Amino acid sequence: MLSILRRQVCLTRPTFLRTYATTARPFVPPAQLDQVNARPPRSRRRRRENEDQEEDQEEEEIIKTKPESRSFYTGRASYHDNLIQLQNALSRTRGALKTLQLLPLPPFARASLKPIPKVWKTPDEMSEQFNVKMTTGRYRRVLTLLSELHEYHRIAVTAKHIQLARTLNGILEMFESGIRSAALALQKRKKVVELDRYDRSYTVGRRKTSSARVWMIPVKVPPQTSRKSAEDLLGLPEEDVPQTPVTTSTILVNNLPIGEYFPQPADRERIVRPLKIAGVLGKYNIFTIARGGGTTGQSGAIAHGIAKGIFAHEPDVGAVLRRAKLLRRDPRMVERKKTGLAKARKRYAWVRR
Repeated sequence: MLSILRRQVCLTRPTFLRTYATTARPFVPPAQLDQVNARPPRSRRRRRENEDQEEDQEEEEIIKTKPESRSFYTGRASYHDNLIQLQNALSRTRGALKTLQLLPLPPFARASLKPIPKVWKTPDEMSEQFNVKMTTGRYRRVLTLLSELHEYHRIAVTAKHIQLARTLNGILEMFESGIRSAALALQKRKKVVELDRYDRSYTVGRRKTSSARVWMIPVKVPPQTSRKSAEDLLGLPEEDVPQTPVTTSTILVNNLPIGEYFPQPADRERIVRPLKIAGVLGKYNIFTIARGGGTTGQSGAIAHGIAKGIFAHEPDVGAVLRRAKLLRRDPRMVERKKTGLAKARKRYAWVRR
């Protein structure tokens, strides 16, 4: 009997396990069913349909409006809008001046326009106004338009067209710097070299740590003495030969001639260079007092002072002197010695031991 029972148990156990494993739902106690929220089963297709409907509703809620500015999609709408407004103002002003027969102007009329100094805003100030980083190219483009508008404003002021002048002045004031008065005062602070009663100029030149005071006075040409020539004695007709007066001038440096004070030819050539460029060599007597520095610095300071003196006597050669960069002080200075180096840039030789 026991063996038969054992066989029955062994035969029925796999059948019991198989029926339990294929159960559709696990057993849930009734006490836990009270806290479960019943939710209907959702298929993937229905879920996608609901998500598509939600996206469509969101797109309908977002109403696309037309941009106010034409340059909205450039990324720099404020900059381009201001630029377009300046170009429109420029074209309208040009048309108005042509209607008034004030354009185009001949060169002599343009040269006689009333000077109206303007100080424009810096690139940083322009960046705040345009709400964009003002690069060099953008700043140059704005200044080109402003300069042309400023030229038209000068024409309107000279022609005494009050309405057009006020309109242009209102546009230009938007781009004027706040430090205009300080900048104009700095320009007026530069003293104009005046000649004294002896027709003598006094200037100061600088180079490196040297300074030079320069006095320039024109050479007096002696009157021509009347001499009887061979033609007069023989009764022959005289030929008109142009006579070029040869004058002798003196350049004194600290009460010494230039040749004694500066034995190096390079220093003497540096001093005489402004006179050669302006074409007035031998026309002025020059007296200088140089202090500080060496021969190179003192000769450069004297040349700077002589160039300023020539411009005071003969303003017509100012453009030539500016092109040669003689009216501007040379800003280069001696570079300082560095710690651990032999000189400013020279290094000590590397030694293994």
